[in-house]
Amino acid sequence: MKPVTVLTFCFVSFAVCVLFGSVAWSEDQPLRPGGIVAPMPERFADASGEEVPDFQKHVMPLLGRLGCNGRSCHGSFQGRGGFALSLFGYDFKADHAALWEENAGRVDLDDVAESLILAKPIDEEMHEGGKRFDRDSWQYHALQRWIAAGAVAEGEQIQSLESLVIQPTEIQFDRDGQTTPLRAIAFWADGTREDVTALCRFTTNDDAVATIDENGRVGSGLEGDTHVVVSYDRAVVPVAVTRRVELSEPVTAPSTSDHRIDQLIAIKHAKLGVTPSPVCTDSEFIRRASLDITGTLPAAEEVRQFLASDDSNRREQLVDELLDAPGYAAWWATRFSDWTGNSEEQLNNVLPVRDAAGRLWYEWLRVRLDDNVPYDRIVEGIVTAESRQDGESYLDYCESMTQACRPGNEDKFAARDGMPMFWARRNFQKPEERAIGFAYAFLGIRIDCAQCHKHPFDQWSKNDFDEFAKLFANVSARQNTVERDSIPTRNKLLAEITGGKKPNNGELRKLIYQRAAQGDVVPFPELVYNDRFVQARKNAAKRPKNKNGKRFSPPVPKGHLLGQSEPIELDRDPRGELMDWLREPTNPYFARSIVNRVWSNYFGVGIINPTDDMNLANPASNEPLLDYLATSFREKGFDLHWLHREIVTSDAYARSTQTNPSNAHDRLNFSRHLPRRLPAEVIRDAVVLATQSTVRNDKMRSTMSDMAIAADVPQNRNNRDFALQVFGQSQRESNCDCDRSDSPSLLQSIYLRNDQDMYQQLASKDGWVAQACRSLGAETPGARNSARNSAKKPTTDQIARKAEQVRVQTIQRIKRYRSLSKTQQSKQRESVMNAFKSVRKRFVAFGYETPTLAELIADPDAWQLTQSETARPKASGESLESIVTDAYLRTLSREPAAMEMKIAIQYIHESDTIADGLSSVMWALVNTKEFIITH
Repeated sequence: MKPVTVLTFCFVSFAVCVLFGSVAWSEDQPLRPGGIVAPMPERFADASGEEVPDFQKHVMPLLGRLGCNGRSCHGSFQGRGGFALSLFGYDFKADHAALWEENAGRVDLDDVAESLILAKPIDEEMHEGGKRFDRDSWQYHALQRWIAAGAVAEGEQIQSLESLVIQPTEIQFDRDGQTTPLRAIAFWADGTREDVTALCRFTTNDDAVATIDENGRVGSGLEGDTHVVVSYDRAVVPVAVTRRVELSEPVTAPSTSDHRIDQLIAIKHAKLGVTPSPVCTDSEFIRRASLDITGTLPAAEEVRQFLASDDSNRREQLVDELLDAPGYAAWWATRFSDWTGNSEEQLNNVLPVRDAAGRLWYEWLRVRLDDNVPYDRIVEGIVTAESRQDGESYLDYCESMTQACRPGNEDKFAARDGMPMFWARRNFQKPEERAIGFAYAFLGIRIDCAQCHKHPFDQWSKNDFDEFAKLFANVSARQNTVERDSIPTRNKLLAEITGGKKPNNGELRKLIYQRAAQGDVVPFPELVYNDRFVQARKNAAKRPKNKNGKRFSPPVPKGHLLGQSEPIELDRDPRGELMDWLREPTNPYFARSIVNRVWSNYFGVGIINPTDDMNLANPASNEPLLDYLATSFREKGFDLHWLHREIVTSDAYARSTQTNPSNAHDRLNFSRHLPRRLPAEVIRDAVVLATQSTVRNDKMRSTMSDMAIAADVPQNRNNRDFALQVFGQSQRESNCDCDRSDSPSLLQSIYLRNDQDMYQQLASKDGWVAQACRSLGAETPGARNSARNSAKKPTTDQIARKAEQVRVQTIQRIKRYRSLSKTQQSKQRESVMNAFKSVRKRFVAFGYETPTLAELIADPDAWQLTQSETARPKASGESLESIVTDAYLRTLSREPAAMEMKIAIQYIHESDTIADGLSSVMWALVNTKEFIITH
């Protein structure tokens, strides 16, 4: 053999060994090319043969494939027919014991055929679950051989499945009726490789795009993309399925972009046959970017200036300005509060000052976002939080916190390094609660199912959950918890408050609240790490030695990070190691989860959706895109401004809502803008900003006062803002993103159309309608014609009839007065004057002019009804056009079309007063879909 040939042979052999591992099989297992054991339907096609199925590799997956351990059968918590299996079959020891339960007859070694796991599934009438296989099937033969060989479970250790390889790795369809079979190869740690297709469970994430049958045959559906999911043992593998969009005529594509996000999305579009929509207009962009980045409607003047700019970089400059605006930090502190669980209800009684904890939590986040502190450092301040600053005594800590809890002093708390309230919530005290909440907040995964069983669509087992939860067991942040060295100082502070008395807990809490409200220093709780192992070791050291001269030494407790094989010894606070793990470049969740959440804020759908359910069966719609953003975000030092800017400056973000035949049905691949309803806080603030005066607008935007996005609208269980409630503000009962609702409801429509708050905003003396009326020299909204009473206001005809009645009655009284003698007139003059003043007020309210009393006495019949000039809409078209344009700019961030302007002007002219007309125009704009959704 030539040297080159030898080297080539060695290299290829080495590569094969590295790729596939060593091969191990028994002589009775037929092999396929590549050393792969043939599938079970071939090996167990008849009753003959010596191979015995493996309990873990074959028997339990087979029972799972047959549905025996599903939720609706024996896998339910109560089991079925007295027979209970672990859900989806991941507790092999318990399942083997259940099969061998004494006198149950499920396994009968003396008469194999009478074993119930064989007899029932072949008899439809005998088995409540129906017939599952035939007597001469491979499934029957496999279970029969296992029972005949003693029905054993080999070994105590669970065998390790290294990988499950699915062939093909991706499927592309281009027409109806196409099918592709999947093949699943299991790679075990002992070197064996087996075709386990017949033992896998198959599901599809969207059966409209791709169907899949129980044998793993994938069928084409509608145009689009999805994943089919293959599950076996502990492996869950998604396979991408694409059905190209086929058009009779090509769609004109917009200009290409050199932005990396656009390039990665374009690759997916090319595979799907999708042509993206063009970018949106400038008016759409400023409104969209302002609402998404700052949670705030752009001011009318800002829109005017942006639309008038001819700077080619105006959009990039706008993004930079928005990231520096007060609304950015305010809005994103609210979003981070959602994700981290800032709930005033769950923080009740955490601090000795009422309604302070939520404000401090929010402000701590807001300041760091305003300073663009790197994301990992923000999280570090939460995860590794300590109550006291370095070198701070307990008394100094209590003095500082007492001051910080006073309204307006939140910045004093924000200056502190840590935010320990994260660990203090009432629903966050058990290790299991903390494990779930931590995974939601910083990993974007749901591990709550693993409390009871291994989830069928993810890798986490009950043991994984239990080991992870141990990391949170010793952190204590309860109401009365303090470090040991703080106890004397705490007791002294309490004695000063109680005067040496011993009140009950309720009375003591009330006294502390009162003293704190007065500004007196009160004791505050601390976050404490209870090192139970150290104490146990100290206690063990006090025990006498045994007869061998040794003392018992308690084992060091250990916990595990998710997916990590090396344990963490719990003889110290593990939160530092927990934070180090989050920062590691190999961590598959930390950077990806926040990138995915931020992306979802801008697009209405995550690259992984739902955003807090990053499980194996829920892969990214564009993995290269998510990987690029997460990797770059980490390399940029977790710079949140970079992340926002990178996303918002892409053409993908700026796409129009216009659709074309190729992308009309696309909702997952960012080929067009998906209109979505604004979040609760943003809607509430948008209504206020649209209806209030420019002066109040400027104050709200600069100070964030009375802004819901800035948590400046008091919220508690007994006093919730109605608008925030009906539009689905997050309840923060957990860290789940599902706590916030964006579902439409009838109450939302009623609020915008007929709620008292809405009418009060329109009729406010500080409102935009009043401002517009003053600029036109018209009468401002008053009690007589305020918008909140518009539903009860009489019609124009009713007013005219009433005015005519009053006019006639007044004329008759004046004529009677004229018929009196001068002496009698002198006596009644004051009474007549007072009566006429009252009549005149009524006519002003009706919107009509009146003569003077002297004019009326001189010629009563000359008085005719004439509408007042101040009540009649002015005919100044230019002034009204300017006002109507302002209404559109402050609500929809665009100028009205010619027809819209004509309709608005005409309506104002036909209204009883300018105030009425403008109120109705503004009311109509706020009730448009264009106002309440992104576009």
